[in-house]
Amino acid sequence: MGKKGKRDKKGKGAEKTAAKMERKVSRRAKKEEEDLEALIAEFQSLDAKKTQVIESSCPPPSPRLNGSLSAHPEKDELILFGGEYFNGQKTYLYNELYVYNIRKNSWAKVEIPNPPPRRCAHQAAVVPTAGGQLWVFGGEFASPNGEQFYHYKDLWVLHLATKTWEQIKASGGPSGRSGHRMVACKRQLIIFGGFHESARDYIYYNDVYSFNLDSYTWNKLAPLGVGPAPRSGCQMAATPEGSIIIYGGYSKQRIKKDVDKGTLHTDMFLLKTEGAGKEEDKWAWSRLNPSGVKPTPRSGFSVAIGPNNRSLLFGGVHDEEEEESIEGDFFNDIYFYDIGKNRWFPGQLKGPKSEKRKRRRGRQAEADDAEDEEMEKQHPQGPVEVVKEVVAEDGTVMTIKQVISGAAEEKKSESEEEEEDGPLGQQVEPCPRSNAMLAVKHGILYVYGGMFEVGDRQFTLSDLYSIDLHKMEEWKVLVEMDPKAQEWLEESESDEEEEEDTEGAEGGEEEEESSEEESEDERGEEQHPSVQPDEEHTDYLSRTEQYWIKLARSNMGLDAKEKKVVKVAHAMAKTFYEDSV
Repeated sequence: MGKKGKRDKKGKGAEKTAAKMERKVSRRAKKEEEDLEALIAEFQSLDAKKTQVIESSCPPPSPRLNGSLSAHPEKDELILFGGEYFNGQKTYLYNELYVYNIRKNSWAKVEIPNPPPRRCAHQAAVVPTAGGQLWVFGGEFASPNGEQFYHYKDLWVLHLATKTWEQIKASGGPSGRSGHRMVACKRQLIIFGGFHESARDYIYYNDVYSFNLDSYTWNKLAPLGVGPAPRSGCQMAATPEGSIIIYGGYSKQRIKKDVDKGTLHTDMFLLKTEGAGKEEDKWAWSRLNPSGVKPTPRSGFSVAIGPNNRSLLFGGVHDEEEEESIEGDFFNDIYFYDIGKNRWFPGQLKGPKSEKRKRRRGRQAEADDAEDEEMEKQHPQGPVEVVKEVVAEDGTVMTIKQVISGAAEEKKSESEEEEEDGPLGQQVEPCPRSNAMLAVKHGILYVYGGMFEVGDRQFTLSDLYSIDLHKMEEWKVLVEMDPKAQEWLEESESDEEEEEDTEGAEGGEEEEESSEEESEDERGEEQHPSVQPDEEHTDYLSRTEQYWIKLARSNMGLDAKEKKVVKVAHAMAKTFYEDSV
């Protein structure tokens, strides 16, 4: 048998193994999903009681991750749907719809009858048809204890002009999944990858489906060539010509009983069609080998399409697996991929022009306005990782890694002898995070929410930042993180709350009210001078540094185990201050 025959046989064997695993996962997941279907049906019956559209002004949404943030195609608005929140004991899922008014910097909650069930890790895509449509596919629902999962395979459309939800029932679509990716491309929705997980098994996908937005029909594509390995959480972008680009992602496989091995993918592929985007068109995979500086390996990054034919990647986490624990390095950097030039480059903050001229003290201003790509051609060095280790009083060690582009580091070293008085050396930026929600409108990137970890504790965010991608001068804080919204409960404290699991899974107003009441009882800042920054230091702490102090203040009244989190937060602020002076 020739080499080609061996490859074909190997390929068919892999397909059979994948099909067998999918049947196995499906059988084991069926019982779990039947249990959760009853809970989902109960929530839907509550939603069905809503008979009219109610739009009301509201505070910023509660902390969450793995939701979707989409730019309205006709209005200066961002649309937030779904997401999840975990407080150490319970998992909360949402199907709330929020609208952010960009010009007014205000939020509104829009209650629409018969919405999709609560979910996270879904995908949403906007098309400009009939005043705008928001299409939502898939995602997952988790039991309150986070041990059972239901993966959706439903397709919904929100008609933005009439404010109505519609479920599209068409056969032949993808199986239930989350962590997949979906983009709108020439009157089609293209869906790739994702995963399905039960309590004991899981499977990752690399299949591709298209949904025709005119005929409302599904089609499973069978591209030629060798495509990406199965994965979830990748970057997916559509080109103006109607091709699809895939980068990175995450997958895991079982190497032996109860032992899994995770893989951070860093490869890149092009899915190209030889037609006008019709169902009968032939598609083919090919591998891309981009130039430039690629992102460092990571998962949980967020993606969006920026101006000038560029896609972008923000944040994420790189987990380093120890023998008995996993330590995560979180990121808050931006990487651009120039689709036309097939080239990666890191986003570099230039700083406001007036400040740059003052700091440079007469250096040529023309150099500050040079194109990013020209700078990279002359200085094609990679990013520099700055690592800080913070040690709390009880010995808890937390590693914080931040990536600074090589060019930015070089500029800093050139001007070390110059004084940086006041706020010049204290640029505002989002704290490192994963699973944030991104949207781009009028060339401005908006970053909302996400999460990071400190030891065993998860911090879920509700802040909102923006940056002009044309200028790349500075981040702006639109909504600051509210420390009172943070809540963390130890597992040992959950005995009496297990009976209330169904309430916790609902999400929404009950959770916000209870956490607000608890935070009132737990404050008492004057009784805890140990986490108060010295008054003379306060003026010198940047917004980011003050955030850690606020976070520490919000956790007063916690038991001894949780006080180490407060110590870590205070130690971080102190370390940042000492580094700055």
